[in-house]
Amino acid sequence: MRRLNHPVYRNRVLQVVADALLVALALYLAFQLRFLDDAGGLPHRYEVLFAQAVGFVVVGKVVVFAALGLYQKWWRYVSGRDFTLIVRAVAAASAILVVLFTVLKPFANDLPRSVAVMDFVLTLLLIAGARLAVRLIIERPSRSERLPRHEVLVVGAGSGGQMVVRELQRNPKLGATAIGFVDDDPRKRGMRMLGLKVLGSTERIAEILDETEPDEVVIAIPSAPGTLRAKVVAACREREIRVRTLPTVFELLRDGVQLNKQLRDVQVEDVLGRDPIVVELDRVGAYLHDRIILVTGAGGSIGSELCRQIARVGPRLLVMVDHAEDNLFEIEREMVEERHFTTVESVLADCKEPHRMLETMQRFKPSVVFHAAAYKHVPLMEANPLEAVRNNAIATRIVAETAAASKVERFVLISTDKAVDPKTVMGASKAMAEWIVDSAGHKHPGTRFASVRFGNVLASSGSVVPIFRGQIERGGPVTVTHPEMTRYFMTIPEAVQLVIRAGDIGVGKGEVFVLDMGEPVKIVDLAHNMIRLAGYEPESDIAVEFTQPRPGEKLHEELFGQAESEQPTAAKRIRRAVREVPLDPEWVEATLNSLEHLVMAGDEANLAERVVELIVAPDGNAATVVYDE
Repeated sequence: MRRLNHPVYRNRVLQVVADALLVALALYLAFQLRFLDDAGGLPHRYEVLFAQAVGFVVVGKVVVFAALGLYQKWWRYVSGRDFTLIVRAVAAASAILVVLFTVLKPFANDLPRSVAVMDFVLTLLLIAGARLAVRLIIERPSRSERLPRHEVLVVGAGSGGQMVVRELQRNPKLGATAIGFVDDDPRKRGMRMLGLKVLGSTERIAEILDETEPDEVVIAIPSAPGTLRAKVVAACREREIRVRTLPTVFELLRDGVQLNKQLRDVQVEDVLGRDPIVVELDRVGAYLHDRIILVTGAGGSIGSELCRQIARVGPRLLVMVDHAEDNLFEIEREMVEERHFTTVESVLADCKEPHRMLETMQRFKPSVVFHAAAYKHVPLMEANPLEAVRNNAIATRIVAETAAASKVERFVLISTDKAVDPKTVMGASKAMAEWIVDSAGHKHPGTRFASVRFGNVLASSGSVVPIFRGQIERGGPVTVTHPEMTRYFMTIPEAVQLVIRAGDIGVGKGEVFVLDMGEPVKIVDLAHNMIRLAGYEPESDIAVEFTQPRPGEKLHEELFGQAESEQPTAAKRIRRAVREVPLDPEWVEATLNSLEHLVMAGDEANLAERVVELIVAPDGNAATVVYDE
């Protein structure tokens, strides 16, 4: 009796009783329909047969239904798959009973075949129909729900869009109702899905918005290119209609979907104007599976995302190295507590300390090292050139040498487009880091060395996006260096996917791989887009002011140097930078030694001159370097 008081068991008992009554009704109707045309109605012998058989049939069918799992779900939650199960269960129950009636002959009169067929059809209709009716009654909108509500137009009639509509239909607490779909697939045009019509393609988005006048538009295509998102956003902004979007592919893979929590406003990352980069991480990152992986700078923007994505391919152990205690603590907490990835070790260490790095390499013996630790803020590095060289160049040599001494199989340096024909100390230090990796690739053939070069990553610490966002929140002005300045942009997850892919291509002789970042973006256009996405108009609401370029700052960053040519690789979005004149490893070593002596002596006065020497190619051609004292 105590079990029956529990809602789950009480509901199951009610479902069994209801099915028993429906089965009995189906059998009764089958007999009545069979003899409907007879003048005398149901013959007496079949009245007796019905009275004798009804209990036998009810018990038998209910037992079969229970055995096939028909009572494991409440009727209000039945779905298409459940109706398939109902068909199987009713068919099995009817077949078993027909066989029993034919073989055992438990009663004096045989069951007419027409009655058996009609009983099957009627049982199926009643059992399935009852469940469907319960669901429709429970999900029907209440009087309050039928009042005018927040109307939503959904862009995308695929699985993402249908998920949004179903959630809106099931959850009245969201306070919104879907009014239609917009989809570019011509096969869906004019169709109805979940009771809503596909109104047209995004080419007609302005016209559709004027016709439907929605309160909100939801972009429900996780893999939608930035051009499509930008088109929808522009049309909605003109009409002051709010736009929100489903999480991107990366967010879905990372966190899954909860519509009421993750439906978010469109961000500048969504409207870059190019197709998002998506790779099959399980396939391209297979070389990391069941291996020991070490990531330096693990608490930084790139390093932390590397840790997240590496964890998805199942390494035997992930070793996270960082010298910033707070950053390391945060990424460890996220990995263990939020992602439940426990095969991780956090090492508080400075890559500039050779003994500590050798100790770490020898202790964990990683198979693959991703060297993401670096100083990256150009003005700050110009003011602190000794630390720029010490951390970006000398520390790279330490990590590379200790990795080779510990028989690491692969070493991947995270580089930057500022290393191309550098004009700042920071750029020169990263160029030297690339050359160190090139030299190490020839010096240590037992380890596969490579560098991966890419441009700006959106939303990384200190990047232009959070700076602009903060300026907009304060009411402006938004400061742009120059009206013609351009930069390459990529999201952090996109860059990291390609970094992992690049780690598995090449022969390991210190090659430099360059990520395809699409077309460069004008910084002033980025500022205008961010202002509009925040709900303001550039100049009228938020001012845009132009400042002068800082010393050594280029108007246009390049991904390949003047002395480099580009070659394709096995990966579609990755190219190889090949120097016209190969580097001399001895020259690299000698140049770095001279720099290290200056750094150790704290001789900042002579460092500017030596930085020029740093980027003098072995053939004697000097690149342009500007050092602002």
